[in-house]
Amino acid sequence: MALQPDYRFQTGASGWGRTATADAAAVDAGLRAYMLRVYNWMASGLLLTGIVALAVVTVPALQELFYQAVRLPNGRVAMQPTILFWVAALSPLAFILVLSFGYNRLSKSTAQMLFWAFAVCMGASISNLAFRYTGASIASTFFATAGMYAAVSLYGYTTKADLTRMGSFLIMGLIGILIAMVVNIFMQSSALAFAISVIGVLVFLGLTAYDTQRIKADYIEHSYAEGTEEAGKRSVMDALALYLNFINLFQFMLQLVGVRQGND
Repeated sequence: MALQPDYRFQTGASGWGRTATADAAAVDAGLRAYMLRVYNWMASGLLLTGIVALAVVTVPALQELFYQAVRLPNGRVAMQPTILFWVAALSPLAFILVLSFGYNRLSKSTAQMLFWAFAVCMGASISNLAFRYTGASIASTFFATAGMYAAVSLYGYTTKADLTRMGSFLIMGLIGILIAMVVNIFMQSSALAFAISVIGVLVFLGLTAYDTQRIKADYIEHSYAEGTEEAGKRSVMDALALYLNFINLFQFMLQLVGVRQGND
C-alpha cells in the first residue's frame, strides 16, 4: 500500500483537520451558550429567593404566616418561627432529593417548575436572616460573596488544572461541617462556630470551582443538543448545584462578618 501525506491534523488543509477545527468551534460556541443558560437559571433562582425573603419580612400578611411576635422577659420582641416556616425550611431537601433521584423520570418543564418552587421555599427559609443581621450587613456580605463567587467560578472555568481530585476531599469536608454543626447545637461553642464558618467558606469556594469545571467537562463530553429535553433538564440541575454553593457560601460569610441586630 502506498504511503500518502496525512492532512488530518493540518489546519487549513482539506480533510479531517478542517472538520475537527469546525467541530471544536461549534462545541466552544455551544459551551458558552450552555454556561450562559446555566448562570441565567442560577441568577433567576437567586433573584426569586431574594424577592420572596424580602416579601416575607416586609409584607405583614406574609410575615404573620411565617413568624409570630413574642415578647421576651427583658421587654424585647423576638420573631418566633411558625410551623409553616419549618415546613418551608425543610422542604428544599425534599426538592433536591426529587430532582436528583427522579431525574430520569422528570420532564424538562417539571424539573424547571421544581427549581422555581425550591427557590421560593429557600427564600422563605432564609428570611430569618433579616431578624438576626442588619440590612446593611446583609447587603454588603451579599456583594462580597458575589465577587468571591464570580472570581472562583471563573477560575474553575478557565484553569487547566484538574480539579476532580478535589471533589472527594471537599465532600468529606462538607460532611465534617454538618457533623460539627450538629455537635455545636449542644455545645454552643463560639470558637467551634467560628471554625465551622471559616471551613464552610473554604469548602464552598472549592466546590464552586470544582462544579464549574465539572459542568464544563460534562458538556464537552456529551454536547447536549440545543433545545432538547436533556439539555433543558441538565441546565436546571447544573444551575441548582451552583445555586446551592452560592447560598451556603453567603450564609457562612454572613456568620463570619455579618453585624447582628442589636450588636448581640
